[in-house]
Amino acid sequence: MTEVGEMTADAAAENPGVMSSRGALLEVRGLRVWFDTPRGQVRAVDGVNLRVEAGRTLGIVGESGSGKSVLSRAIMKILAPSARVLPGSEILLDGVDLATVSPKRNKHLWGVDLAMVFQDPMTSLTPVLTIGQQLTETLRFHLGLDRRAAKTEAIRLLTQVGIPEPATRFGRYPHHLSGGMRQRVTIALAIACSPKLLIADEPTTALDVTVQQQILDLLGDLQATTDMGMILITHDLGVVAGRTDSIAVMYAGKVVETGPTRQLFSHMRHPYTRALMDAIPRLGDPSHTRLPSIPGRPPTVIDPPAGCSFAPRCPSAQARCLVDTPRLEAADDSPHHSTACFYPLGTPAGDTARETNAAAGVTAAGTRIDSRDVI
Repeated sequence: MTEVGEMTADAAAENPGVMSSRGALLEVRGLRVWFDTPRGQVRAVDGVNLRVEAGRTLGIVGESGSGKSVLSRAIMKILAPSARVLPGSEILLDGVDLATVSPKRNKHLWGVDLAMVFQDPMTSLTPVLTIGQQLTETLRFHLGLDRRAAKTEAIRLLTQVGIPEPATRFGRYPHHLSGGMRQRVTIALAIACSPKLLIADEPTTALDVTVQQQILDLLGDLQATTDMGMILITHDLGVVAGRTDSIAVMYAGKVVETGPTRQLFSHMRHPYTRALMDAIPRLGDPSHTRLPSIPGRPPTVIDPPAGCSFAPRCPSAQARCLVDTPRLEAADDSPHHSTACFYPLGTPAGDTARETNAAAGVTAAGTRIDSRDVI
């Protein structure tokens, strides 16, 4: 199973919820990515560990600004110049520390070992080159194919990802295709050289619901025929349900809950995870039903204060949560399901804390809990 954590390397050795690194395709240890700004240091990713094995899928879930995309770009080594990866951070791919890889070798790493599908397909596609030119350029550079062999392989890839009339669309420009078709082309580019790890950063956000389903099914089918590891990044828990082996929930640059997918869905322990789940619209609800929401606002990650970052919005928060920062720790009854919360759901302490705050109508930080905000 894919395992994820949010601890330093030393702490991981003490935590039964994190498995050993043996056999991991990708392992990230204590990753911290900060941005220096005039207002202070933005701690976009603040101490994250994760593990992905070959043939397995890890889902990373969280609101916008939680650090998901910065995490993926740190793995790909395509961070903005203003970003700093702090000392002690490790990103290992097949045991090779990517921090030590030279820029020249990166050109051969991308596509062959690591590949990424972005949220907006036009980010990956060059508008002045045809689809065929972009595919064949990749194939010729990485695989050394001649022009004719590259064209044959490119058309096969377009067929594989479900592009109708691939030979015709081989000569078209990106703006000639619909958004769903463009995303299929970016997937063809990503898998052209059979990468070991594919990162899909919200690949369906800009697409309609029907096309979303098709793209997610395509990614699943491609993985089923290879031994490729995959990271699926999204803000929607519904997207990762049934499509991942394990899930990491991120909030304010940290992982607050992680575990095998089925177990996490059946026994959500962190209030934030529960809130994300409850915010998903349900087709069975009557029309005009008010959608549950999380009270308050996401926290700033510029020099954040001590304590749990979710405390001001949490229905279980107590005074301790405003002072101490909870560690990601495994549950007693499940060594692979970990939560960073002093009062997790489903425990006597958590139930008591929620009841106390509900009676008072506020969280420990003074945020008023609206009775309609069911989290």
